[in-house]
Formats: sequence, C-alpha cells, structure tokens
Amino acid sequence: MKNRLIRVVAAVPQLRVGDVRFNTEQIIAIVREQEESGVIVFPELAVTGYTCADLFRSDLLLAEAKDALMRIAEVTARTGVTAVVGVPVRYRNSLYNCGAVISGGSVQALIPKTYLPNYSEFYEARWFASGSGITEAFVRVGDREVPFGADILAEDPVTEAVLGVELCEDLWVPDKPSTHAALAGANIIANLSASDELIGKQEYRRELVKQQSGSCYCAYIYSSAGTGESSTDLVFSGHSVIAQNGSIFRESIFQSDPHCEAAVVDLDVIMHDRRRQNTFGNTGTRYRRVPVRVQSIGADEVSAEELVELLNRFDCPVPRNPFVPADDGERDARCRRILQIQANGLATRVRATGIRNLVIGISGGLDSTLALLVCAEARKILPEIRIIGYTMPSEGNTTGRTFHNAVRLMELLADERYEVPIREGVELHLRQLGHEKDYQGEGDVTYENAQARMRTYILMDAANMRGGLVVGTGDLSELALGWCTYNGDHMSMYAVNSSVPKTLVRFICRTYAAMCGDAELGGVLLDICETPITPELTPSVGGQIAQKTEEKIGSYDLNDFFLFYTLRYGFEPLKTVAFACRAYPELTEAEVRDAARKFFRRFFSQQFKRSCLPDGPKVGSVTLSPRGDWRMPSDASAALWLAALE
Repeated sequence: MKNRLIRVVAAVPQLRVGDVRFNTEQIIAIVREQEESGVIVFPELAVTGYTCADLFRSDLLLAEAKDALMRIAEVTARTGVTAVVGVPVRYRNSLYNCGAVISGGSVQALIPKTYLPNYSEFYEARWFASGSGITEAFVRVGDREVPFGADILAEDPVTEAVLGVELCEDLWVPDKPSTHAALAGANIIANLSASDELIGKQEYRRELVKQQSGSCYCAYIYSSAGTGESSTDLVFSGHSVIAQNGSIFRESIFQSDPHCEAAVVDLDVIMHDRRRQNTFGNTGTRYRRVPVRVQSIGADEVSAEELVELLNRFDCPVPRNPFVPADDGERDARCRRILQIQANGLATRVRATGIRNLVIGISGGLDSTLALLVCAEARKILPEIRIIGYTMPSEGNTTGRTFHNAVRLMELLADERYEVPIREGVELHLRQLGHEKDYQGEGDVTYENAQARMRTYILMDAANMRGGLVVGTGDLSELALGWCTYNGDHMSMYAVNSSVPKTLVRFICRTYAAMCGDAELGGVLLDICETPITPELTPSVGGQIAQKTEEKIGSYDLNDFFLFYTLRYGFEPLKTVAFACRAYPELTEAEVRDAARKFFRRFFSQQFKRSCLPDGPKVGSVTLSPRGDWRMPSDASAALWLAALE
C-alpha cells in the first residue's frame, strides 16, 4: 500500500546573532541528525539571527548568508529531506525576509514574507520589503536561477506532499498566505517565525496554529526563534508547534537550544478530509510548483507488517479507542456534551410533536440505560415529559442481575413502571408459525428475533395506548454490524443512541454515575457497566448470562476501531489493520485481519437495516444515518475490501 506518513520537525538551533558560519553549522548538524524526516522547519532568519537589526545592511552578512544556503543544500543531496531555512535575500533594489526551500542538494525556492510587522516592538519595514505581488521572479544562488516569489509551492510527486511557506506575521493577519496555498493544494505548511515572548502570547499562537491547521485541513509546522536571539529588548522562547487538521501533535517552549519537536503526519487523513468537506474548494490563484523530495517514514510502498514496524519505531500514537478521549477531563467533558446533545434532540422532538409521554424498554443493559438517562435529562429541559418504563423479561433467558438492575433504574428514573413478561406471547407466536417453542440451538434466529420483535410490538402498542413516543435504544456499533433485529429493536420513533458507539456508551454511563449525586443510582449504573454485553435472547445457564455478544461478533473495541478509521478517514483495509496492530499489540496480525474480515462482511451485508433508520441526533463525526453522513446501496459488494485483506 502507498505510504504517506511523513515525519516533520520544528527545529530550533543554537544561534549567535550575526555569526552566519556558526549558525550554518548548527543548522547542518540538525539536518544530518534528522535525516529520517521529510520536512524540517527552522526559525525566521535562522541563518543570520532575527535580531541583527541594522546589520542587515551589511553586504558581508548578506553574502555569507547566500553562501550558507549552498552549504546547507549539500547536506540534503543524498537524502529525502526538505529543509526550510530563514534567510535574508537581495532582489533588485530591496531586501526580503525569506524562507529558503532546500532539497536534493539545491536551493529549490525562495519565498518572501508578505506581511511585515511595523508596530510596537517590531520594525521590520526598516530593512525588508514585502513579497506581496512578486511572481514569476528568480534570484541567482550559486550557478542556479532559483524561483523567487509568493507564488511557489514545493511538491514531491511520490508522496504527494505539497509544501507551502509563510513567515511569522503572515499567520496573524486575516488574509493568510497559507490559506491561499492550501486552496491551491498545499497539504503541509511551514511557518518560520521569530515571535517574542509575552504573557498570554503562547496560548494565542497555539490557537492560531491549531485553527489554521483545522480550517486549511493541513499539517502545520511552526518553529520560532530560540533563546540565542538578542535580549536587548525582547526575549525569544523557541516556541514550537506541530498540528494537523485542528489537533496539536507536539508543542514545546523555552527548551534548551538546540531543540527539535518531531511528529508523524498523515497525508491520507488530510486529503480525505478535504475531499469529504466539499466546501474546501480549489483556488484560481496560480502557483509555480518546484520539485522537492519529502520522504515518507520507511519505503513509499509498504506491507501491513512493515507499516506496523514503522508505527512502532517512530512511536506513532494510535489510540485503542479512537471514539474515546484518553484524557480523563476531556473524556468527561465529551460524555457530558453528548448527553446534552441527545437530551436536547429528544426535547425538541417532544416540543415538535406535542407528545410528552416517552415509552422506553429497559433491559438492564448499557444501551437502554443510556437512553433512559437521556429521557431523564430531557425531562429537566421539559418538566412536562413523563417517562413510562417497560421491562420485558423472558423467563429462562433474562438473568436476575439484568432484571434487578432494570427494575431499580425504572424505580429511580421513570414516572411509571411496568413489567410485561414475554415468554407466553413468544411461545404462542412460535407455535402458530409451526416453530418449536424452545430454543433450537446455534442459528435459531427465529427464536431469538421473535423476542426482540415481541418487545418492540409491546412498546409500539403501549405508546399508541398512552399517546406516547417510543424512544429507541440501539447504538452506532450495533447498526454498523447489523447486530439488531430488523423491525425489532432496530425500530423506534426516535433513536437517541444511533450515533453513539458502544465503546462510548459505557463511559457516558460511568460519567453520569459520578455526576448524578445519587449514590444508589450511581451504584446501579456502575454495575450495569460491569455486566457482559448481551441481548439475552438464548437460555441462561445456571442463572448466568450465556449469550455474550462479543463472543459472537468480536470485541466492540476492535469493531469500533475499524468503524472509525474506515468511515472517518477512509483508510484502506490494510492500513486499518496496521493501525490496529499498533493499538492492540497483544493481538497477532492474523487475528486482526480475521477480525477485519468479519467486520467488513457484516458492515456491507447489513446496510439494508441502516437504510430505514428512525430519526436520531448526530453527536459525532462518524454516523450512519441514511439521511446524513452515510449513503450506501444495500447491495454493495464487500469483495474489494475483503480481497485487500488477503
């Protein structure tokens, strides 16, 4: 498979103001040290130092700076590294503050700063001219005419990395050069900066980088001048930030120089998001493209096994549960916000229909528990809501643990509580069909589904009788795998959990247990979280749960992993397998491949269930609503995806 994982570096070298030869040696040392990287970004005017002031008028300094570029270029001759180095450049009658793009043994481009700060502590216009409007120009460096101007992108045709360059203040203005570069195809932006340190400025810079990487769907590498700059009036911190698509990957400040921050960015993710977000268009602005080499980590074509080795070697973070934040505080906040979205969606439906009675089936499992919590939160928004809970045990199948938890939940949260045993009705129905009344063993889906449909049948009629609305309980993971009974638990009048994955349902219930302020309710919720996931549609054994969902369809953790990377980023199957092997090192590649085969078979074959889903609120970036994010023919073939796994 194609490998578009690129290691990028924000480098802050040791520096002496005005000592071009010393600075050049420091830059060269970092380039050699980081030779496995694809892009290395150095600070603004790193060759000379940003704080040279009127020394920029020295012909000696400027001549040495141009010679330095050729020395740095030599180091890149036999590597796949592209270095972006800050340097002053003379062009015609003016001096320009530039980012030099160096690759393959040559200076490939010189890109001038567009916006020159000339306020407060900055007075760059004293020495430099703006590069705005300079196009199709060239500057001689050594024996080559090097493209010069604000109209240049650097491109590697192998990895399809396209590099745009802006300098410091260019990020702080409304009309950012990087926005135009991204619209023209740049998927990596290098920012060479010299931003002095003030109270609150770090946080503002971080948000600028994060926001720009998000709005431009790109990797953004920000490298600011280090502590070696002159402290006559200002202090510089070497603030370094690497972000991708609105997420901060690495950040550091006030580290000892030299210092490098490195991260692996994924061009596949960037380009997938651009294609998905069709408001991200193409600009008519004309850019020249210069060839560079931006190597991937490892070979440009890799097997799944090789990709796993690379992910491990470069210590690439791959979360086991991509739907669930690893940070406790962030996870807690996300769970609360999801519950808020669900409750407000349900409250809005109640307002629109005028139906205040919410009818819900409670099994003592995770999904129905979350749906009941949503009803309770919606009741806080609209006090006229009445929650009518039904538990529908099937004698011999429903265990005491789940039944007890269902009853206690209804006692604590529902306004009305009913128990409707379904055994007799199911037996009558099966007998009328000519089916044996008892479970016939593995594969007896008639026996299993009859119970699920009976429960939905009861809830629908109860809702009609009470003028109510049936609240659905099924979650996103069940919909992805088709682990629901068609026209049974698959159907409701409003499905509050339909875009919440199973791996997140448990955490939302745990969060509610901590936030509810009711020790008894919290205890019931925590016990439900520890109960094995089961539909309880087959006979229990010794009063204990016998039908465990994950023994049938595989771990929900792994299935949710496949779902996330397939839908959110459009990963091809082998790349998903490799990422899963990195996230689940206890599993062999063969085990992960086998689980992926099962996932894709079920995902494709069960689309017909998703094509007629009831309404429900979207809470995250991955959802399967046929009216929204996922539209797929029910007879689509999984052959291509399954063949890729072989």
